[in-house]
Amino acid sequence: MTEKLVVIGNGMAPGRALEKLFEQAPGQYEVTIFNAESRVNYDRIMLSPVLSGEKTFDDIVIHGDSWYIEHGIMLYKGHKVTEIDRENKIVRSEHGAEAPYDKLIIATGSVPFIIPVPGHDMAGVLTYRDLDDVHAMMLAAKSKGSAVVIGGGLLGLEAAAGLLAQGMQVTVLHLMPTLMERQLDSAAGYLLQRELESRGIRVITKANTKEIKGNGRVEEVVLEDGTVIPADIVVMAAGIRPNATLAKDIGLEVNRGVVVNAQMQTSDGDIYALGECAEADGICYGLVAPLYKQANIVADHLAGDKAAAFVAQTTATRLKVTGVDLYSAGDFADGEDREEIVLRDAAAGVYKRLVLKDNKIIGAVMYGDTADGPWFFDMIKNETDISEMRDLLIFGQAFQGGGQLDPMAAVAALPDEAEICGCNGVCKSKITSTITEKGLTSLDDVRAHTKASASCGTCTNLVEQLMALTLGDSYDPAAIQPMCKCTDLGHDEVRRLIIAKELKSIPAVMQELEWKTSCGCAKCRPALNYYLVADWPGEYEDDNQSRFINERVHANIQKDGTYSVVPRMFGGITTPSELRAIADVADKFAIPTVKVTGGQRIDLLGVKKEDLPGVWADLNAAGMVSGAAYAKGLRTVKTCVGSDWCRFGTQDSTGLGIKIEKFMWGAWTPAKVKMAVSGCPRNCAEATCKDVGVICVDSGYDIVFAGAAGLDIKGTEDLCHANTEEEALEIIAALVQLYREQGRYLERIYKWANRVGIDSIKAAIVEDTDKRRHYYERFVYSQKFSQVDPWSERVNGKEAHEFAAMADLNMVAAE
Repeated sequence: MTEKLVVIGNGMAPGRALEKLFEQAPGQYEVTIFNAESRVNYDRIMLSPVLSGEKTFDDIVIHGDSWYIEHGIMLYKGHKVTEIDRENKIVRSEHGAEAPYDKLIIATGSVPFIIPVPGHDMAGVLTYRDLDDVHAMMLAAKSKGSAVVIGGGLLGLEAAAGLLAQGMQVTVLHLMPTLMERQLDSAAGYLLQRELESRGIRVITKANTKEIKGNGRVEEVVLEDGTVIPADIVVMAAGIRPNATLAKDIGLEVNRGVVVNAQMQTSDGDIYALGECAEADGICYGLVAPLYKQANIVADHLAGDKAAAFVAQTTATRLKVTGVDLYSAGDFADGEDREEIVLRDAAAGVYKRLVLKDNKIIGAVMYGDTADGPWFFDMIKNETDISEMRDLLIFGQAFQGGGQLDPMAAVAALPDEAEICGCNGVCKSKITSTITEKGLTSLDDVRAHTKASASCGTCTNLVEQLMALTLGDSYDPAAIQPMCKCTDLGHDEVRRLIIAKELKSIPAVMQELEWKTSCGCAKCRPALNYYLVADWPGEYEDDNQSRFINERVHANIQKDGTYSVVPRMFGGITTPSELRAIADVADKFAIPTVKVTGGQRIDLLGVKKEDLPGVWADLNAAGMVSGAAYAKGLRTVKTCVGSDWCRFGTQDSTGLGIKIEKFMWGAWTPAKVKMAVSGCPRNCAEATCKDVGVICVDSGYDIVFAGAAGLDIKGTEDLCHANTEEEALEIIAALVQLYREQGRYLERIYKWANRVGIDSIKAAIVEDTDKRRHYYERFVYSQKFSQVDPWSERVNGKEAHEFAAMADLNMVAAE
């Protein structure tokens, strides 16, 4: 019999609990979630990269709308729970929604601690806990003014680094003598402060805030010693408190947090508490690893495993600020019964300290070189006797046994239960067994199936070593190879940083991303030019010299050095006047071969390079534009005659093909894009082997994609059904825009789809209509700046009447 499960809160911990519950007990629970935030579940660990501009919200979503639909979850977004009726077992929200429950999970998280100094409630005083806070800070940062962050702990420093990346002048105020004093000793705290100051962040320790001043809005922060610091915004990051108010209001036992037993049950056996709001064995946890363990216990218990029990967790900390390698774990306070081993390398900026008690490691602090962090952490948890390795212990795992081992041997020596990914609580055996069982071969696959290295990414190197260890010679790390010899960065990382750092020229990219060559090469320059064209339409000026010769001259070079010219015939339709113009050009320039192409156009072969301007001038004069038969862009939209002429035609396939091609011509893409529209399922236009295809049926249009008919032969994947031409056009444009933003240069649509996953594409284009419209509108905007014909006098490659026609089409689609 199906039971009703209600979850209050939609953070990472309840999301993990539901994932495991659906695996262990599919169909056992009908789930309702109330989320005070008006969005789906996302990775809060990655708020810092969002603030700095390195990632977007879409990059950190854990469960998109499609996941909730797939599991039949009723998700109330933007519904803060105001009442829990324990007697009748009903939960009610502020907007009047209610849901009955058999079992209830309270996962309300924590709330930021606001220092009650004068001015703390003034406009411009912000906190840093969720995406709304991040958006508020990013909006404030547009002024490029001054920011003061109160609190030099983990969150405060991440906020400071993010605001600095947004262009603000940042000051960190910290009450204690050294930064992150709960996670670091004074030596590591000093190194951290020195590093942050070298980046331009001002750090004031022993800083006691007296008041925040301003005329209705923040203007300055005043310290007890009289120091005055200008401030356009103030970020309170001085700590958090468990959000236990709701539990307290209904009479549950509450101490600092909601008190739970080893099964994560509250004083009411049908109510569980989970995450930062829960207090287990007197401890409220704030790091994700123990919270995920709590989530697993809740899932086990709900699935029927009554023996599952949560035990107190030793935690490890990493700072998620780009370029800062910092790791701490356990107890590293001084004591008479403790000894320490310290390694310092001033030139390399390395500091390591191990705290020992009774020949066991009880604490570890590392700065600058943290590779052995998981190994030391594993020994802390397992209380490993280190007496036999004490002399070389500080040098790490690779040096045990008297000599330096191969790093792979060090990874192989890790026990199966060793934690590799602290953010997601993933151990070594989970990664290796999943690689073997599912035949995974890429880092993206491992991230998708295990979540290891999918959050802060600091364990990526370990995960890659485990992949190499598990797969042996068959491991192909091509997915993470540099884009060329000029850089160590891959395509995805380069593109992410172009957006994050707002780089809008090829020289800017090469300077800021530390290119190894002065001007790039034939592999990276065309890729960079495409990424900049696609990411900054209207702001980046297309660099013609960074294009291949075929794109520069709008013709395809042949083996004898002459060129092939293909004028565009929209949807494969032409006119007598166009045919006469082609014949006249062929005669005038003595073009030896005229051929009909597989894309329903006419190819002029054997054109001399010096004749290209004249050929295009004559074709332009006849109203013909480039067919882009050479380009990394839209090439053809092949059509059949459809309902106008064919007795089997169900829709006007020719008309739709022409609309699609006129709407989308000139759009640069990562690789060539070929489309087709067939008027019936007989598929005369061969739509089912194209990058994007449309099959007309009685009820509308079936849209397919990710086909191939070249070096690789592949049938298309079903995308969705559209009822009208306008809906089909919106879906196709949104799909192409998603590909433009995610595809790697020279990566065809079918390869992109295989890499990112068909389901993720459907989630963005089919299941989330708001997101689809978003991509569609971005495509429309970019089309205003597409450049097509270098030989003509046209503005941006399109004549005014064609822009007007496109605008009319956009209006129809919008309606």
